[in-house]
Amino acid sequence: MRKFLTLLALATLSLNAAAHGPSPQKVEKTIVIKAAPAKVWAMVKDFGNLQAWHPAIASTKLEKKGEETHRTLTLKNNGGEITEKLRSSDDKEMKLKYEITGGAAPIADYNSFIQVTPGPGAGESSVTWVGRFYRTYKLNPPIPAGQDDETAVKFVTGLYDGGLANLKKVLENSK
Repeated sequence: MRKFLTLLALATLSLNAAAHGPSPQKVEKTIVIKAAPAKVWAMVKDFGNLQAWHPAIASTKLEKKGEETHRTLTLKNNGGEITEKLRSSDDKEMKLKYEITGGAAPIADYNSFIQVTPGPGAGESSVTWVGRFYRTYKLNPPIPAGQDDETAVKFVTGLYDGGLANLKKVLENSK
């Protein structure tokens, strides 16, 4: 009887291990900008003006829903839209938290923050952008093309790399 229970327990554990679903993904990028933290934060914290510094965004529409602030981003490349909700904006920590609530992004359950801190040199800032998310396809393999971990990570990495590089360009050229 003991052997039977042990085999039953092992079989149950192995089935549960195979049915875990997707693993959470994380992308973290940091850039140093030759501009004072207050100046960088003023641009980053403007939740309704992402198109001022992100090259992939054609326009931003800001909307209040009760106490919540939402934005709809229209993408330049295809006119697709991404909707996001502001979770918090902290002037003391210079940290903005938000989440994607819907739209054309090939990711799911995306939560992110972008934070400005003093940089390594005088008059410099470090900007760190961190996102945690899942691929869009939440079931086990076979995973449809474009809904896998690689696509999700590539999308967020491109978003962060392009955005941070252009934020640096905009701020360093506006002196």
